Amino acid sequence: MSHDLSDAQVKKILQGIYVPPQPQILVDLQMEQAMPQPEIARIAKLISKDVGLSGTMLKFVNSPFYGLANKITSIEQAVALLGINTVVNILNGIAIKGELSDQTIVELTKFWDTANDIAMVCAAVAKKIGYPTPTESYTLGLFHNTGIPLMMMKFSNYLKLMEKAYSGSYDRVIDIENEQFNTNHCVVGYYTAKSWNLPNNICQVIAEHHNTEQVFSSKDGRNQQQKTLLAILKVAEHICGNYRVLGLQEKDNEWDNSQVDILEYLGLSLYDIDDLKDMFANMGITVY
Repeated sequence: MSHDLSDAQVKKILQGIYVPPQPQILVDLQMEQAMPQPEIARIAKLISKDVGLSGTMLKFVNSPFYGLANKITSIEQAVALLGINTVVNILNGIAIKGELSDQTIVELTKFWDTANDIAMVCAAVAKKIGYPTPTESYTLGLFHNTGIPLMMMKFSNYLKLMEKAYSGSYDRVIDIENEQFNTNHCVVGYYTAKSWNLPNNICQVIAEHHNTEQVFSSKDGRNQQQKTLLAILKVAEHICGNYRVLGLQEKDNEWDNSQVDILEYLGLSLYDIDDLKDMFANMGITVY
């Protein structure tokens, strides 16, 4: 059963970290709201395609106001619990925060596109290996690079730096960020996910998703759920060409350094990866 939130409660929860939503998604949502009988299922589907909007909905539904025993990771479930009135209030509150410049929209397009594709691939890979909660994998895929737009908005040279980060000149993608900014998008993404009240497993994988070699070199059997989520994410990143889209590189150095351990852990082969690529290509997802 949904509980409607007042304007004051919405305003209070909206304070803090803000990841800009895709303008087109906001337009589509406004059009749906204008319908005589808005469809909450369609609204949920549109929201689930956007990192910032999805994070905001999860922040609301997982807030103390609702007092849920278990944290929600499904956007559809979150929207259903919030109810259409509260969802519309939240969307209106986000829309009035300000419009993005054309340049910012262009710069963020890479981030938005890869987030959606990786989320869908994560869910499909999770189903293939029998992971019990594919929705959790989708959530991780959608949010894992949440720190990137925040870093972009703070540092004007961030996109250029990403090219060097993926070039293979550093042991880890995040090393050059630590060197230049004394932080990195994994750390920023972790705290953003925490502020949205995402489950701890997802937050931890976001924090560690560029420490792949270190994570998979450990064979102690600890944190198996997090390890599985990370492995699923790295497969999805590779298939979707994160190294090309964000790093403008021809070679996936990070994947090359860890693929044997990741595939062994998941029980997959390179042939399985090729089959997945064919399947996703047929679905209209850009693969590399």
